[in-house]
Amino acid sequence: MKRNILITGGAGFIGSHVVRLFVNKYPDYHIVNLDKLTYAGNLANLKDIENKENYTFVKADIADLDEMRRIITEYKIDGVIHLAAESHVDRSIKDPFTFARTNVMGTLALLQAAKEYWESLPEKYEGKLFYHISTDEVYGALELTHPEGVEAPFTTKASSKDDMAYGEEFFTETTKYNPHSPYSASKASSDHFVRAYHDTYGMPTLVTNCSNNYGPYQFPEKLIPLFINNIRKGKPLPVYGKGENVRDWLFVEDHARAIDVIFHNGKVAETYNIGGFNEWKNIDLIKVVIKTVDRLLGRPEGESEKLITYVPDRLGHDMRYAIDSRKLQSELGWEPSLQFEEGIEKTVRWYLDNEPWLDNITSGAYERYYADMYGGK
Repeated sequence: MKRNILITGGAGFIGSHVVRLFVNKYPDYHIVNLDKLTYAGNLANLKDIENKENYTFVKADIADLDEMRRIITEYKIDGVIHLAAESHVDRSIKDPFTFARTNVMGTLALLQAAKEYWESLPEKYEGKLFYHISTDEVYGALELTHPEGVEAPFTTKASSKDDMAYGEEFFTETTKYNPHSPYSASKASSDHFVRAYHDTYGMPTLVTNCSNNYGPYQFPEKLIPLFINNIRKGKPLPVYGKGENVRDWLFVEDHARAIDVIFHNGKVAETYNIGGFNEWKNIDLIKVVIKTVDRLLGRPEGESEKLITYVPDRLGHDMRYAIDSRKLQSELGWEPSLQFEEGIEKTVRWYLDNEPWLDNITSGAYERYYADMYGGK
């Protein structure tokens, strides 16, 4: 079946994995990758598929309504997978307006452009879908009820929330929204607009909320690639507070597979949570990364723990996120494919094997940004 799919933010971390998967898996689809190419967008992420016949890249700003109208009409788009977003919490604290413009107004412009084009067609919404990718941070925070004596509990792949050790509560698809940062507030607003376009206009939409992603091609402002890079260079490893905050981690290729399954088989107007049943305290995760990098660099394992530097906690730092993705598993048959240690090994090897990619991104301007953020050099 021939389809024209618009993937926004396709030059970014998660987006590039989704674009690659769809271009390679669906040769009959025309995949249009729309990206503004901000600091986190990098076409080098897609060198391996840039010359494919079923792939087109378009540089554009999703908040430009006229440009969204033109692109959706010109390429006869019948499906939108919307990943474009400002996503770094620290940046949102410093500059909330940019997050509101991109994440809220950009999503609204996309929705409106798709609505107008699809309503102009004889078949209208038949066979169309607007799939919006969101975050678990819109739900707020969970209590850390088992904080003592728990160290890196997931040495094997967890298969259910009964394997969790940090608390009894989990984010489900019906959890009430309670965003705490400008970033999560902007994503919550965009989620509401997507659902409103379904409820008001009958537009076929889907929303997914995912946990923290990790893997190749992630911009090195995020924890895991930042620490891999700093370890190899012998630079400080800034840890917020005491490192007690807990996050649920998902390998990015597993997320891309979930997006594929949901886009093709998910029910319109539904919400699906995507997570790895894979909670880690930040400090425990950091020590796993340190040991892995040290070993692969031929250093004594754990040698780089001396680089850990505790810094003042982030403003409004949520203590714990934990996704319950059993709905996705039971209804659509998706589950994570990698144990966490396998994913970390694969991730660290990729960054160490692609040091030119990493060095090209970590420019002097980027390093100065983090010096300002954390203090010192």
